[in-house]
Amino acid sequence: MFDTNNPLLIAGAQFLGIFLAFNAVLVLTAYLSLVERRVLAVMQGRLGPNRVGWFGLLQPLADGIKFIFKEDIAPDKATKFIYILAPFIAIISALMTLIVYPFGPVVTLPFSETFFGAPVTFPMTVARMDVALLYVLAVTSVGVYAIALAGWSSNSKYSLMGGLRSAAQMISYELSLGLSLIGVILMSGTLDLFSIAEQQGGWFGMKWNIFFQPLGFFVYLISAIAETNRVPFDLPEAETELVAGFHTEYSAMKFALFFIAEYVNMTTVSMLAATLFLGGFQGPFVAEFPILGPFYFVAKVFFFLFLYIWLRGTLPRFRFDQLMNFGWKFLLPVALLNIILTATIAVFFYSR
Repeated sequence: MFDTNNPLLIAGAQFLGIFLAFNAVLVLTAYLSLVERRVLAVMQGRLGPNRVGWFGLLQPLADGIKFIFKEDIAPDKATKFIYILAPFIAIISALMTLIVYPFGPVVTLPFSETFFGAPVTFPMTVARMDVALLYVLAVTSVGVYAIALAGWSSNSKYSLMGGLRSAAQMISYELSLGLSLIGVILMSGTLDLFSIAEQQGGWFGMKWNIFFQPLGFFVYLISAIAETNRVPFDLPEAETELVAGFHTEYSAMKFALFFIAEYVNMTTVSMLAATLFLGGFQGPFVAEFPILGPFYFVAKVFFFLFLYIWLRGTLPRFRFDQLMNFGWKFLLPVALLNIILTATIAVFFYSR
């Protein structure tokens, strides 16, 4: 008989899941940079990178080799320990959230009953937690320290300005982002991301929270773009004003870690949006064919990633005062209004 409660087996399965999830996302982020450059080139009437490999497919590999062999230059008056630590905080905080996202439904291993004497089922998530959503919000909030410390430790006025902007921006929009999720929590009654995705399986796999929480989705989407420092909220980098912002003094692999962390953060907030508002792995025929779940999930994540690129090629950057006013005077009241409406409707229906 196959013992699914064997701690060694569970630990091995979790290690394999972590390895596959981390490497899949790192490969995705490498090629996401290529996709972004090619899509922006099309939008701007250019060709983009197309010389290294077939259609430029080896360009991410060439960029990685360049970063590895590039000279690592550090400012003489930098606070060295913090200067080196900051990019590692950025990449670690970005990757740590991957273990709780549900990539698919509970799947039964094919022919498991034949080989092991009993059906073996497993959820397509590395670690299922009762407080998974709280864990995601807690870990991602650490990312602001990486940018603030990088800006301060570099001993550069441009880096410091980028770090200060980022701290103010991320704290401001993190409040709206967290409040935008309260409506989903009130509807679902849980912080378990897997359960939230499962509850959206009605209506032929299309009972998504976005239909019940359009205001919450609107606030989350804008706040997530601001949290990841992407256009039109890329004030912490602002190449035309601050050279490169908080990572002006970084080069070689330290710069690459910040670069990778930005794309990993884009991917993880897209995963969270897909899970909370677009049903996660839910879709037509998932109940009959669970293997379709991961494909639906990946397709929804790609939709949000394309939206990121589209916005970068379309919108101009905000002024800093416009950014702060928009966050505090518009997004925050809308998020609070959404909570009041959701709570009122929930009390009305539950009281019946």
